Amino acid sequence: MKKKSVMDIIKKRRSVRSYLDKPVENEKIEKVIEAARLAPSACNSQCWRFIVVRDKEVLRQLVEKGLEKIPVKNKWARTAPVIIVACAELNFLTHRLGAKISAIDYYLLDMGCAIEHLILMATELGLGTCWIGWFKEKSIRKLLKIPKKTKIVALITLGYPEEELKEKDKKRLGLEEILFYDRY
Repeated sequence: MKKKSVMDIIKKRRSVRSYLDKPVENEKIEKVIEAARLAPSACNSQCWRFIVVRDKEVLRQLVEKGLEKIPVKNKWARTAPVIIVACAELNFLTHRLGAKISAIDYYLLDMGCAIEHLILMATELGLGTCWIGWFKEKSIRKLLKIPKKTKIVALITLGYPEEELKEKDKKRLGLEEILFYDRY
Protein backbone atom coordinates (compact mmCIF):
# COMPACT_ATOMS: atom_id res chain seq x y z
CA MET A 1 0.00 0.00 0.00
CA LYS A 2 1.36 3.42 -1.01
CA LYS A 3 2.13 5.75 1.89
CA LYS A 4 0.08 8.92 1.72
CA SER A 5 1.87 12.22 1.29
CA VAL A 6 1.19 15.19 3.55
CA MET A 7 -0.67 16.82 0.65
CA ASP A 8 -2.88 13.73 0.29
CA ILE A 9 -3.78 13.99 3.98
CA ILE A 10 -4.42 17.74 3.73
CA LYS A 11 -6.76 17.18 0.77
CA LYS A 12 -8.63 14.43 2.62
CA ARG A 13 -9.12 16.37 5.87
CA ARG A 14 -12.52 17.91 6.49
CA SER A 15 -14.69 18.93 9.42
CA VAL A 16 -16.67 15.93 10.64
CA ARG A 17 -19.97 16.46 12.42
CA SER A 18 -21.27 12.91 12.66
CA TYR A 19 -19.40 10.03 14.29
CA LEU A 20 -19.81 6.30 14.71
CA ASP A 21 -20.56 5.03 18.21
CA LYS A 22 -17.10 3.48 18.44
CA PRO A 23 -14.41 4.29 21.00
CA VAL A 24 -11.07 5.69 19.85
CA GLU A 25 -8.13 3.55 20.89
CA ASN A 26 -5.65 5.00 23.43
CA GLU A 27 -2.83 4.37 20.95
CA LYS A 28 -4.48 6.64 18.37
CA ILE A 29 -5.27 9.33 20.95
CA GLU A 30 -1.64 9.32 22.04
CA LYS A 31 -0.44 9.55 18.42
CA VAL A 32 -2.53 12.65 17.72
CA ILE A 33 -1.32 14.30 20.94
CA GLU A 34 2.26 13.32 20.10
CA ALA A 35 1.89 15.03 16.71
CA ALA A 36 0.64 18.18 18.48
CA ARG A 37 3.52 18.01 20.96
CA LEU A 38 6.03 18.17 18.11
CA ALA A 39 4.69 21.47 16.74
CA PRO A 40 6.87 24.60 16.74
CA SER A 41 6.25 27.31 19.34
CA ALA A 42 7.48 30.82 20.08
CA CYS A 43 10.70 30.64 22.12
CA ASN A 44 10.03 26.89 22.40
CA SER A 45 7.47 27.72 25.09
CA GLN A 46 5.32 24.65 24.33
CA CYS A 47 2.28 26.24 25.96
CA TRP A 48 -0.14 23.52 24.87
CA ARG A 49 -2.02 21.29 27.27
CA PHE A 50 -4.70 18.83 26.12
CA ILE A 51 -7.57 17.37 28.11
CA VAL A 52 -8.98 14.25 26.46
CA VAL A 53 -12.62 13.87 27.45
CA ARG A 54 -14.14 10.48 26.69
CA ASP A 55 -16.26 9.62 29.74
CA LYS A 56 -19.83 9.63 28.37
CA GLU A 57 -21.29 11.60 31.28
CA VAL A 58 -18.54 14.22 31.19
CA LEU A 59 -18.94 14.47 27.39
CA ARG A 60 -22.69 14.99 27.82
CA GLN A 61 -22.12 17.77 30.35
CA LEU A 62 -19.39 19.34 28.25
CA VAL A 63 -21.68 19.60 25.22
CA GLU A 64 -24.73 20.63 27.25
CA LYS A 65 -23.01 23.26 29.41
CA GLY A 66 -20.24 24.39 27.11
CA LEU A 67 -21.67 24.20 23.58
CA GLU A 68 -25.46 24.12 23.42
CA LYS A 69 -26.49 27.43 24.93
CA ILE A 70 -24.73 29.64 22.42
CA PRO A 71 -26.06 30.95 19.08
CA VAL A 72 -24.22 28.24 17.11
CA LYS A 73 -25.93 24.93 17.85
CA ASN A 74 -23.35 22.19 18.31
CA LYS A 75 -25.65 19.35 19.37
CA TRP A 76 -23.94 17.18 16.75
CA ALA A 77 -20.88 17.17 19.06
CA ARG A 78 -22.79 14.67 21.23
CA THR A 79 -21.97 12.02 18.62
CA ALA A 80 -18.20 12.38 19.14
CA PRO A 81 -16.69 9.68 21.36
CA VAL A 82 -13.85 12.08 22.29
CA ILE A 83 -13.57 15.83 22.70
CA ILE A 84 -10.09 17.24 23.17
CA VAL A 85 -9.98 20.52 25.07
CA ALA A 86 -6.93 22.40 23.79
CA CYS A 87 -5.54 24.78 26.39
CA ALA A 88 -2.60 27.16 26.62
CA GLU A 89 -0.55 27.82 29.72
CA LEU A 90 0.47 31.41 29.28
CA ASN A 91 4.11 32.19 30.06
CA PHE A 92 4.59 35.74 31.26
CA LEU A 93 7.60 36.65 29.12
CA THR A 94 6.78 34.89 25.86
CA HIS A 95 3.03 35.30 25.80
CA ARG A 96 2.08 38.33 27.84
CA LEU A 97 5.06 40.65 27.45
CA GLY A 98 5.71 39.52 23.86
CA ALA A 99 2.10 40.28 22.94
CA LYS A 100 2.33 43.79 24.40
CA ILE A 101 5.54 44.55 22.50
CA SER A 102 4.63 42.99 19.15
CA ALA A 103 0.81 43.10 19.29
CA ILE A 104 0.82 39.38 18.39
CA ASP A 105 -0.69 36.72 20.66
CA TYR A 106 2.01 34.11 20.09
CA TYR A 107 0.19 31.47 22.11
CA LEU A 108 -2.60 31.48 19.52
CA LEU A 109 -0.08 30.87 16.74
CA ASP A 110 1.51 28.09 18.80
CA MET A 111 -1.85 26.48 19.49
CA GLY A 112 -2.89 26.77 15.84
CA CYS A 113 0.23 24.87 14.78
CA ALA A 114 -0.24 22.19 17.45
CA ILE A 115 -3.93 21.71 16.70
CA GLU A 116 -3.32 21.45 12.96
CA HIS A 117 -0.65 18.79 13.61
CA LEU A 118 -3.22 16.94 15.75
CA ILE A 119 -5.92 17.18 13.08
CA LEU A 120 -3.67 16.01 10.25
CA MET A 121 -2.43 13.03 12.27
CA ALA A 122 -6.04 12.14 13.10
CA THR A 123 -6.84 12.21 9.38
CA GLU A 124 -3.88 9.96 8.61
CA LEU A 125 -5.19 7.49 11.23
CA GLY A 126 -8.67 7.43 9.66
CA LEU A 127 -10.23 9.59 12.35
CA GLY A 128 -12.44 12.62 11.85
CA THR A 129 -12.18 15.92 13.69
CA CYS A 130 -13.93 19.24 13.94
CA TRP A 131 -12.29 22.34 15.39
CA ILE A 132 -14.77 24.23 17.60
CA GLY A 133 -13.88 27.80 18.49
CA TRP A 134 -17.15 29.07 19.94
CA PHE A 135 -17.85 27.75 23.41
CA LYS A 136 -18.59 28.80 26.97
CA GLU A 137 -15.13 28.91 28.52
CA LYS A 138 -16.29 29.57 32.09
CA SER A 139 -18.62 26.55 32.10
CA ILE A 140 -15.98 24.24 30.62
CA ARG A 141 -13.30 25.55 32.99
CA LYS A 142 -15.52 24.76 35.98
CA LEU A 143 -16.57 21.33 34.69
CA LEU A 144 -13.00 20.18 33.94
CA LYS A 145 -11.34 22.02 36.85
CA ILE A 146 -9.00 23.98 34.56
CA PRO A 147 -6.82 26.51 36.43
CA LYS A 148 -7.53 30.21 35.83
CA LYS A 149 -4.04 30.83 34.43
CA THR A 150 -4.73 28.31 31.65
CA LYS A 151 -6.65 29.57 28.60
CA ILE A 152 -9.04 27.29 26.72
CA VAL A 153 -8.31 27.90 23.04
CA ALA A 154 -10.42 25.32 21.19
CA LEU A 155 -12.33 22.08 21.41
CA ILE A 156 -11.62 19.34 18.90
CA THR A 157 -14.10 16.52 18.36
CA LEU A 158 -12.43 13.23 17.52
CA GLY A 159 -13.78 9.90 16.39
CA TYR A 160 -14.53 7.55 13.54
CA PRO A 161 -16.59 9.46 10.97
CA GLU A 162 -19.95 8.07 9.88
CA GLU A 163 -18.82 8.54 6.28
CA GLU A 164 -15.36 7.60 5.05
CA LEU A 165 -13.03 10.55 4.61
CA LYS A 166 -12.36 11.04 0.92
CA GLU A 167 -10.62 13.72 -1.05
CA LYS A 168 -13.21 16.11 -2.41
CA ASP A 169 -13.27 19.58 -3.84
CA LYS A 170 -13.19 22.28 -1.21
CA LYS A 171 -14.44 25.77 -1.86
CA ARG A 172 -11.20 27.69 -1.64
CA LEU A 173 -9.86 30.80 -3.30
CA GLY A 174 -7.65 30.07 -6.26
CA LEU A 175 -3.88 30.21 -5.86
CA GLU A 176 -3.80 33.22 -8.21
CA GLU A 177 -6.04 35.07 -5.71
CA ILE A 178 -3.86 34.52 -2.66
CA LEU A 179 -0.27 34.20 -3.91
CA PHE A 180 1.90 37.27 -4.49
CA TYR A 181 5.60 37.43 -5.30
CA ASP A 182 7.72 40.34 -4.08
CA ARG A 183 4.78 42.75 -3.64
CA TYR A 184 1.07 42.56 -2.85
